[in-house]
Amino acid sequence: MQWRGRRTSSNIEDRRRAGTGRGPGGRGGGRLGIGATLVVLLIGAYFGIDVSPFLGGGSGPVPGQTEAPVARPNAIDDDQEAFVATILAETEQVWSGIFTASGLRYEETVLVLYAGGTSSACGLAQSAMGPFYCPGDRRVYLDTEFFRVMETRLQAGGEFANAYVIAHEVAHHVQNLLGTLAQVNQQRARASQADSNALSVRLELQADCYAGIWARESSERLRVSDADIREALRTAARIGDDALQRAAGRSVVPDSFTHGTSGQRQRWFFTGYSDGDPQQCDTFAAAAL
Repeated sequence: MQWRGRRTSSNIEDRRRAGTGRGPGGRGGGRLGIGATLVVLLIGAYFGIDVSPFLGGGSGPVPGQTEAPVARPNAIDDDQEAFVATILAETEQVWSGIFTASGLRYEETVLVLYAGGTSSACGLAQSAMGPFYCPGDRRVYLDTEFFRVMETRLQAGGEFANAYVIAHEVAHHVQNLLGTLAQVNQQRARASQADSNALSVRLELQADCYAGIWARESSERLRVSDADIREALRTAARIGDDALQRAAGRSVVPDSFTHGTSGQRQRWFFTGYSDGDPQQCDTFAAAAL
């Protein structure tokens, strides 16, 4: 993938040096050690890494938490931010085109970069949660330490793998704009735990499919190679619920899945990439995932 020199998005809110957010017990939101981060990450994956399906709307910052800082004017001042801003710009171009072709208007999301912890409309954001989309403020939250965890602990690193993660979270924003996220959250609130988890799986697999569409539509501009796609598929396999449960030393419990198996995540990403049609990403109508 060749991303350097391309347009960057202005919808980046950089809080990495803002020092916001408080950890448990009122302590400052410093980084967890890499080992502790992985443990909490795997536990989070077991119950659902992405917090948005459980948070139908924003409830404001958690008690005792500092307020979110005022966003400074965007200035790309390091390589990490340049990468994230470039991938976000690519998602904006892809989804704006798809929405326009359907007679709709795409409203761009803001991606918040932070270090350790920060506030969101969905409560406290911490690096151990992994990247997530908050429907309450329509923002994607990302501590780029997650990319290091993927590479060193999950063997799922690489630039295109990281781009896939960003595209997946932006896909939740697309679901929010289309009303899918709210509808699923309403159904989950009335469902049993097992049925709620099953709905979450379909939501997440649709986001994987949308990420595949992004990869297809950006492939020419970013010079995406077959090796890049294999990297994304390898990442999808590493972060499947079954793979994460095994990595955490747990028994594989299908009723507890919230994101889908390794095979399912690979299949739906590749469906989006090979077909390019959002209608083919209707995981809720699929008889088999």
